[in-house]
Amino acid sequence: MNKVWRWLTNPPVSGPSSTILLRLMAGGVFFWEGVLKFVYANQGVGRFTKLGMPFPRVTADFVGILEIAGGLLLLSGLMTRLIAIPFIIEMIVAILTTKISLYLGTSPLPLPPAPPQVGAWAVLHEVRSEYAQMLTTGFLLINGPGRWSLDAVLAKARTNSGGVSASRKRRATSAMAQPGMQPGHQSASD
Repeated sequence: MNKVWRWLTNPPVSGPSSTILLRLMAGGVFFWEGVLKFVYANQGVGRFTKLGMPFPRVTADFVGILEIAGGLLLLSGLMTRLIAIPFIIEMIVAILTTKISLYLGTSPLPLPPAPPQVGAWAVLHEVRSEYAQMLTTGFLLINGPGRWSLDAVLAKARTNSGGVSASRKRRATSAMAQPGMQPGHQSASD
């Protein structure tokens, strides 16, 4: 479990700087979709009610807050892997709750305004946003947030603080190995 936690909290940050474009795309969409859940009832509680979600008010508010906070985390590149997981799950749930009924022609939501309105082609057309969000966050989960991220800043700070303490330990060990030196005393070279 400790290994999984380390993997989640220490993503690779050596990826290309252009990874920021993917974070801006996914984080931006999640952020504004979260805001829309509070601004327009038909995007939040109304939609969740029509879909038959349990506790639609609580569920819509939870998802809205997750999308706003998580969108900001993706935009900044902070805790990228941790937020990618619930976003991938959210997109799978969104696909299952809205696209199966669209395929069958039983969707409680308004049908697309132009053909195809039901069936496989309608699903493929309407799933494009969830599909793009899911694959983008999947990329960020695997490859990390890139160089221009707060995760990269934190990784650099951890490396620098770890490097300083490791350097101090080496000097202390070497000082103790010198004849006549006592622990806690520095040599002239320090």
